[in-house]
Amino acid sequence: MKIPFEPILFGYHINIHLILEYLAFFLAFRYYIYLRKGSVDSISSLNRLSIILGAAIGALIGSRLMGFLENPLIEFSKENIIQLLNTKTIMGGLFGGLLGVELAKKLIGEKQSSGDLFVFPIILGIFIGRIGCFLSGINEFTYGKQTSFFTGMDLGDGILRHPTSLYELVFLIFLFFFLKYIKNHFNLKNGNLFKVFMLCYFGFRFCIEFLKPNVFYVFGLSSIQILCIICWLYYHSFTVKLIDSLKVR
Repeated sequence: MKIPFEPILFGYHINIHLILEYLAFFLAFRYYIYLRKGSVDSISSLNRLSIILGAAIGALIGSRLMGFLENPLIEFSKENIIQLLNTKTIMGGLFGGLLGVELAKKLIGEKQSSGDLFVFPIILGIFIGRIGCFLSGINEFTYGKQTSFFTGMDLGDGILRHPTSLYELVFLIFLFFFLKYIKNHFNLKNGNLFKVFMLCYFGFRFCIEFLKPNVFYVFGLSSIQILCIICWLYYHSFTVKLIDSLKVR
């Protein structure tokens, strides 16, 4: 199979990444519905709907904002503006969604943690989306730097590069089963599973960004890596408590 993978149907090139993005949203939501039916949700249906709406709005704003911050020095032309409006990042979506949820909960007066039900559907959605990123090769800015490492692949430009999307797929599989193990073997406070997911995923993304041909802007770090640090600072108190609990064990 040639990368980028661009199948032709009825004479038209199919945007496989876009199709897999829509599939990711659909399957992740169906997985969430399945998990909610099989669990006791302490949040009412109306409040849960408000929280989902807050997450969706926050994710939309966050993903677009981070997409812009990854290209802050771009020349402002009609074509570039359209491209920027279509640029989005899962990192901005996750953190923006988190802030959107917290704002929605404050507005409706909801005190219960709401993130745990979203953890595994989010992982599924990211996994499917990353398959699309890999199949798009150099058409999506998710590829890695040139490398002589044995994992190097030609992603469409004749250069052996780190297949960072594949690295992430492997990580997501381990993360899925790791969090399943934690959920089944530890008595976690409601909401803590989501926090562990965010810390793990943002930590992974911070590291793997070094393998991408980013343009670094502040302290040698990309905008994505700076967001990862902000996320870790956001969960600082939880991280300290988690480390202390592990020391006690």
